[in-house]
Amino acid sequence: MVKLLREVNVRLLRACAFSGLLLFLCMPRPSYGQLAQGLGLQDSGRLELHNVTQEHVTYRGRTAVRVVDTGASDLGDAGRLAILRGSSFQDGTIEVDLTGDTAPGAPEEFRGFVGLAFRVSSDPVRFECFYLRPKNGRSIDQLQRNHSAQYISLPGFPWQKLRSESPGKYESYVDLIPGQWTHVKIQVAGTNARLYVNGAEQPSLVVNDLKQPLSKGAIALWIGPGTIAHFSSLKVTP
Repeated sequence: MVKLLREVNVRLLRACAFSGLLLFLCMPRPSYGQLAQGLGLQDSGRLELHNVTQEHVTYRGRTAVRVVDTGASDLGDAGRLAILRGSSFQDGTIEVDLTGDTAPGAPEEFRGFVGLAFRVSSDPVRFECFYLRPKNGRSIDQLQRNHSAQYISLPGFPWQKLRSESPGKYESYVDLIPGQWTHVKIQVAGTNARLYVNGAEQPSLVVNDLKQPLSKGAIALWIGPGTIAHFSSLKVTP
């Protein structure tokens, strides 16, 4: 009798264990966030060009796309874009390695303007943007140094307007070297955005009032007048 009871208990334990395993396997798994998605800048025809040229190159040891200004001198901040076809972004994180420098013969006031635009409308006249002025990063003029990183929002909020109406609020200092690789990360959530440079734990620039209406839009490589830029390793995390 004792032996029989032991066999029954063993069978019951095995059945319970098997049932528990089935229950575990059938349970929904928790989400641990979206994985970063690399966006292939080397894909032929991926970029929709506006007043810039592109060239696939190896620059300072990295496969990259070179973007060069070809626009008229009177173009505004919205004039020079390389839009990633098929991209759609509202909130999340964008990361890229980039360089910015001035073209030979560019005026002294040009600073190698380079950055990323996001939530770009199909026009494309509406977007948010963070960009860098690499030639300001180690200037001996402290005021220039304070203008190394910039936020703009178009239409309606070019850098001139933001600087004159809210001095120091939408730009800041960050250490930069023209023509050298710089890692940029932009975190966006609703009307808030943070710009991180070269892996820093703290943002170089904080914006808590993105100016354009909240909407999805494309991602674009952005440059300013007289600029030669390189972009590599672009990735997006929703």
